[in-house]
Amino acid sequence: MLKFIKNHMVTIDGIEIYPMISLSIFFVFFTLLFFWVFKAKKEYLKKVSNLPFE
Repeated sequence: MLKFIKNHMVTIDGIEIYPMISLSIFFVFFTLLFFWVFKAKKEYLKKVSNLPFE
């Protein structure tokens, strides 16, 4: 089954760009999320973390 999918994907022109785009989006998203977590105000994080208990 995987051999069929691989052979089919090889025949599509320009498909090699999609894994690079996916990796770039993944990397940018989690890098921004990482910086947001460290820059977020502590009061805001405490307020949001207690929402499920209220």
